[in-house]
Amino acid sequence: MAFDWFWKAMGASQTRNQKRSRALVQEAEAQHSELSQLDDAALAQRARELTAGGLKDPAAFLAVLGVAAHRTLGLEPFPVQSQAVLRLVEGDVIQMATGEGKTLVGAMAATGFALTGKRVHVITVNDYLAERDAEWMRPLVEFFGLRVASVTEKMGPAERREAYSGDIVYGPVNEIGFDVLRDQQITRREDAVQAPADVALVDEADSVLVDEALVPLVLAGNQPGQEPTGQITDVVRTLREREHYTIDDDRRNVFLTDDGAARVEGALGIDSLYDDEHIGTTLVKVNLALHAKALLIRDIHYLVTDGKVALIDASRGRVADLQRWPDGLQAAVEAKEGLDVTEGGRILDTITLQALMRRYPMVCGMTGTAVEATDQLRQFYDLHVSVIDRNKELRRFDEADRIYATAAEKNRAIVDEIAALHATGQPVLVGTHDVAESEALAEALTDLGIEVNVLNAKNDAEEARIIAEAGDLGRVTVSTQMAGRGTDIRLGGADQSDHDAVAELGGLAVIGTSRHRTARLDNQLRGRAGRQGDPGLSLFFVSLQDDVVTSGGAGENVTARPEPDGSINSDRIRDWVGHCQRVTEGQLLEIHAQTWKYNQLLADQRDIIEERRARLLDTDQAWVELSERAPEVEPAEDHIQQARDIMLFHLDDEWAEHLAVMDDVRESIHLRAIARETPIDEYHRIAVREFKDLAQRAVDKAVETFRAGGTLEDLGLARPSATWTYMVSDNPLAGSGNSAIWGIGNLFR
Repeated sequence: MAFDWFWKAMGASQTRNQKRSRALVQEAEAQHSELSQLDDAALAQRARELTAGGLKDPAAFLAVLGVAAHRTLGLEPFPVQSQAVLRLVEGDVIQMATGEGKTLVGAMAATGFALTGKRVHVITVNDYLAERDAEWMRPLVEFFGLRVASVTEKMGPAERREAYSGDIVYGPVNEIGFDVLRDQQITRREDAVQAPADVALVDEADSVLVDEALVPLVLAGNQPGQEPTGQITDVVRTLREREHYTIDDDRRNVFLTDDGAARVEGALGIDSLYDDEHIGTTLVKVNLALHAKALLIRDIHYLVTDGKVALIDASRGRVADLQRWPDGLQAAVEAKEGLDVTEGGRILDTITLQALMRRYPMVCGMTGTAVEATDQLRQFYDLHVSVIDRNKELRRFDEADRIYATAAEKNRAIVDEIAALHATGQPVLVGTHDVAESEALAEALTDLGIEVNVLNAKNDAEEARIIAEAGDLGRVTVSTQMAGRGTDIRLGGADQSDHDAVAELGGLAVIGTSRHRTARLDNQLRGRAGRQGDPGLSLFFVSLQDDVVTSGGAGENVTARPEPDGSINSDRIRDWVGHCQRVTEGQLLEIHAQTWKYNQLLADQRDIIEERRARLLDTDQAWVELSERAPEVEPAEDHIQQARDIMLFHLDDEWAEHLAVMDDVRESIHLRAIARETPIDEYHRIAVREFKDLAQRAVDKAVETFRAGGTLEDLGLARPSATWTYMVSDNPLAGSGNSAIWGIGNLFR
């Protein structure tokens, strides 16, 4: 490994690592003036000398990078940025506060990797950031004779192939994942678009590696859609909560009561939903329709626009253009809304973001909130976290939570607080949990004559423009949690023309309308204020009716005496709210761990298929196997490719069928608990059994096709004429806001 010197020089403990990093940075600063005397060619040559066969002198190399950054970008790296570069190249996830210059740090580290001969994928959360950062950092990368490119959704295969051949490739995680899936469908190696990469450098690492880690990316092939609910939707629409179904405390599961089951059975004309002939079909469809009715709420979990259901990304609070639920649930929501049920298609292949990241020999990353995700990063990726100090001391004031008895009292207080801050000219950024809440708050503020910028479902470039101005005098910006992430909020606007005036008013004020289910998301919002030593304020409002309190405190009876305005000033209650949040954090970690167990076995099986596919694609293995099994078949002119096409078709077909079977099993696996079986153990047993003979079945069918003669098209075995990609929301209720429970219309009245 090019950076093996780190393991020896820095030792195992993070404290020693950081101490050694600081010493190396000081050495680099001492060499800065000498290296500044070199011309561009000599400086680039010095970098190549320092990285030939591995990094020989990290301090000198940091100094070279610093000089080059100043010449090409006009940016002089702070010592803490140089320290962060060192921690990245060792393979850590670094925590750097908002506004501390992560984009430059990432480019410097990527350049270091690339100069030692490693291809780097810089993973971003969207197209806009991939394109922006690649262009912004291009002068630095090209200074050293390296090639940099970005991959975006709009690019075709040829453009992607050219981009992936670069030394440093910026790309959104979903596009990189979709290209992996598409490359697993090719029948000629030259049709692949990706070139192998050695390093994944993940921007917003907590979002990619934790929040969305279990989101499956899906490649689907065209297949006629089917109405999966039919009469069932109409029946379920008449069911009433508590009488016909119940919902658990954290609003993640819904259950038919005996009366509800009897009502459905009567309407459908069947004896029992739980008979063998119905438990795996009709009951599953009823449960999907009930889930769509009771748990997925319009304008909270999804929007309906232009006659289509658009999911809302729970971790970012904005429309997820490519995302959909598993086909059965997606169709159930569409049927509930009276829309045409979209073509489901056949899943050809799928991979989770977590499995995608594990394909890279080395993963490192950067974010503003990594410490709170330490356990997940260590457990699921064996990654360590390094905290990088701020360049300037934090001057933001984090006010204690303001707690209220009811949601209505809390929401009135939020409007009053925003109005009071706005009256002084201080800019305000409000973080809400969902689209409905952001729009209701904006309406209430507009009624008071306050102009509001609302961010909840815009394109990424528009978001970035608006969020960049959120620190200007008198601005009020209401945003769903993650909107505009990756864009700096500078006091006085993007050009900082009124910086001093805003600073005198106290800087940017950040308001959270409730606590999230994890403190890490709260801290992401807090981090939007107080960049680079600027003043700032953060303040969260909480009610005892909020999701995080009712879910984390379920079953506990805690009382408090509110003031006339509903506020509760009690350290005991404040501690209890913190306890509730820790409980929900534990719940989310358990969900992640359980979902990981379901996904991991399929990921291991996918690796086996991928290895088999590579052998068939890159050798004459297909012809050898088929000619041995069917020696009577005369070789065609292009017999090796013909054999390859046949073998790959049936291997891919059997894998797609396996995914369909396991998807059905996953949707009904909770029913195994009724039979006192452990769902995860039963899932694994079925998965192993179903996979055991997959490769042999593929070979047997390939031999039949080979003997039949002709092309795959002649035999009606052509691959899908159209494919498309999307993401599956495997956890549709993660991060739902309090408005899901308490209604939308009167949130801020």
